[in-house]
Amino acid sequence: MKTDGWGDAVIIAIDGPAASGKGTIAKRLATHYGFPHLDSGLLYRGVGMAVLSGGFSPDDQAAAIAAAEAYEPGRFPEDDLKSDEVAKAASIVAAIPEVRAALIALQHNFAKSEPGAVIDGRDIGTVIAPQAEVKIYVTATAEERAGRRVRELRGRGGEVDEAAVLADIRARDDRDMNRAVAPLKPADDAILLDTTNLGIDASVRAAIEIVEAVRAGRRPA
Repeated sequence: MKTDGWGDAVIIAIDGPAASGKGTIAKRLATHYGFPHLDSGLLYRGVGMAVLSGGFSPDDQAAAIAAAEAYEPGRFPEDDLKSDEVAKAASIVAAIPEVRAALIALQHNFAKSEPGAVIDGRDIGTVIAPQAEVKIYVTATAEERAGRRVRELRGRGGEVDEAAVLADIRARDDRDMNRAVAPLKPADDAILLDTTNLGIDASVRAAIEIVEAVRAGRRPA
């Protein structure tokens, strides 16, 4: 991707709720354009896991703040951060303002990567990088996202309660969208990408089309 006219560091911000496909889309965009990628959710999952590993509850604010202030990316293997328990803990600790503040500097520094960066999360286009050249808000219905999570968990050989997974998706949406600090919402200038009826390849193609449209100075239909 040529970045002429885009500034020194091009930022592609990908936001969206759980299981919308934003993480996979972000990774594929990073590979396509040769940019480094940061999954900001892994930072919060790491803090959540640190809290759990220390024997504390995720809603123990003192423990969560201490874990965030001491957290170093890469502390835990990525596969260990993908459990449902860690995901729930991450959603809880991410609602704590001091936890968010402790992790913002790291994300700000990453956003300065050259020739650019792809960052995904829940507040990238609104808080972390409001100056991003491209902002995409990836979404899908709660039912579709729950179905994806069920298939993922079953693929790991686990027994899954579909109703419980859907309830958890809705609860996480409620926490993320209604938290006092940096709630999940599209940036005013974000472009919506609804993946409800799209497979991952089609979703990635749609995301690339959005990036290319922005590069060409037009807004996708």
